[in-house]
Amino acid sequence: MDILNGRVDKADENGKRAVRSFVLRKGKLSQYQLDAVEKFSDRYVIPYKNGFIDYNDYFEKDQKLIIEIGFGNGTSTREMSLRMSDRNFIGIEVFLNGFTKLLHQAGTDRIENLRLIRFDAVSVLNDMIRDESVDGFHIFFPDPWPKKRHHKRRLIQVPFAQLLARKLKKGGYIYCVTDWEEYAYQMVEVFDAVEQLNNPYGGFAEPASWRPVTVFEKKGLEKEYPINEIWVEKK
Repeated sequence: MDILNGRVDKADENGKRAVRSFVLRKGKLSQYQLDAVEKFSDRYVIPYKNGFIDYNDYFEKDQKLIIEIGFGNGTSTREMSLRMSDRNFIGIEVFLNGFTKLLHQAGTDRIENLRLIRFDAVSVLNDMIRDESVDGFHIFFPDPWPKKRHHKRRLIQVPFAQLLARKLKKGGYIYCVTDWEEYAYQMVEVFDAVEQLNNPYGGFAEPASWRPVTVFEKKGLEKEYPINEIWVEKK
């Protein structure tokens, strides 16, 4: 897959490209971002393929795997991967600007426990990630699609939560954070509806001390939006 081609397609059940479920916003990349694609893609980017991947093919150390879905500009992803060198991180993001920014940071900082995928997350999980092979999922500040008629576009829905649960190891976790309160309550309800998942807090969780403040979080705090955290675990 050419990560600069301005499009990221979903794969159908045969692994072929199907109609996209989203529209990418094209924007001009800075020279350092273009350089990052040229210099660092081979080492830090995992290309989409219709087949399960072996994590040992991409990481030097065999250790716990965390997948972050929708990492935005990647600032918090970079911090976590540097702080927690005892874990491997895969970041999935479709938007090119943020993707190339984190690619630049990964290559410049030589972050060997971080790899990136630019493709539809549902296709990646279904086609590339083995069941019961992931230790944790991070989903920080997903698009809330605030208008009621758009709620069906929200990422956190029961079928997606079931997919995450299937990919998790026993005892693995899903960690979501949002500044949209109504969406936060929906997340709790969605995860409660998945039999394999348990919410040890019975509602919203306490913030994890190791989670950095994201760019979106700062904007929400400036607007005095409540920050709600949801943490569930696989039984």
